[in-house]
Amino acid sequence: MGRAFEFRKGRKMKRWDRMSKDFTRIGREIVIAVKEGGANPDTNSRLRTAMQNAKGVNMPKDRVEAAIKRASSKEEGNYTEVVYEGYAPHGVAIVVETATDNPTRTVANVRMYFNRGNGALGTAGSSDFTFTRKGVFKLAAEGLDRDELELELIDFGADDIYEDSEEDEHGNEKHYIVVETAFSDFGQMQKALEQKQLNVISAQLQRIPNTTVHLEGEQLEEVMNLIEKFEDDDDVQAVYHTLG
Repeated sequence: MGRAFEFRKGRKMKRWDRMSKDFTRIGREIVIAVKEGGANPDTNSRLRTAMQNAKGVNMPKDRVEAAIKRASSKEEGNYTEVVYEGYAPHGVAIVVETATDNPTRTVANVRMYFNRGNGALGTAGSSDFTFTRKGVFKLAAEGLDRDELELELIDFGADDIYEDSEEDEHGNEKHYIVVETAFSDFGQMQKALEQKQLNVISAQLQRIPNTTVHLEGEQLEEVMNLIEKFEDDDDVQAVYHTLG
């Protein structure tokens, strides 16, 4: 069928893999949120955020409801949130956020990925200082004016507002406006966006690198292979790095 067909097939498979991973990640976010604050999103802001993020990746409503129901049962175990820090080769710092029902398994896998990828698992604080935690809100850009939005949100802690785009699971380009806040302003901004009834696609606390490392060729490929190992692990919720 030719290279063009294989290329399109490969891109589609990657999108499906990413969607499956997103569903697993958000399902765990929902379970953790319900265990912490109950099954009512009106009184549980973390659950409300998780459900919002589920909608942003087109997670089916029945899967969201099933995750909430499962989390509400006594039979459902707890997930432990653990953050691992280390370095990939060529001086690239990496922070791996996990949610696991078996920390022993998870730390063994994380250590294995670092070792096999010519990196090193570090101790707490060994690389996290190279990142700043920020609230990152992704809004549907349709009908919004970035300059006007900045004036509306600056009093609620908006540090930076910019435009971005990415492909959805169907290969269509979607345009967004991204709002960044300080870690401490995340809750305040979330309430403001809800009150303004803006179409929030996702709301996350992310680690933004303070400096980045530029690599090319085989060095870049080596680091990217290590990052992909982490991202493919079901226990991993997010991977942050200083690769520029």
